[in-house]
Amino acid sequence: MQIIPGWHPIVVHFAVGLSVTAAFAMLVARVVPALRISQLAAVLGTFNLCLGAVFSLLAIISGLAAVWDLHLAGAPRAAVSTHVKWAFFTTLALILIAVWRGFGAIPEERPTNAFLTVLLGTILAVTLTAYFGGENVYRYGIGVLVR
Repeated sequence: MQIIPGWHPIVVHFAVGLSVTAAFAMLVARVVPALRISQLAAVLGTFNLCLGAVFSLLAIISGLAAVWDLHLAGAPRAAVSTHVKWAFFTTLALILIAVWRGFGAIPEERPTNAFLTVLLGTILAVTLTAYFGGENVYRYGIGVLVR
């Protein structure tokens, strides 16, 4: 019996949305020549990245709670395992890059090319993790209530 049933899909959408928005804002901060717009985008990107990292940690917790009582075998079990492994990697990457940006830079500062490269790689990992989660639901029906 799940303590918090159904919270994982809610929480994970915040993690994905905030992280992708952060990447977009950081790109804007890097390429827009207007200083004030660049500064606002950098602050927005930093704030969203830090919130996205927090929500990704909550997504790990709610995801583990969601699979706690599942008894899977074969392909569904392998699919969940792949999703969980990617989720741990992605969460760690988001936390590390949020710490890099949150404590290693002035929020209004344009992000460096190195930071953007790592951020975009992390967003690729977020996308793959979300894809594997979608496969669990739509291909294997994991977590779908059937009456």
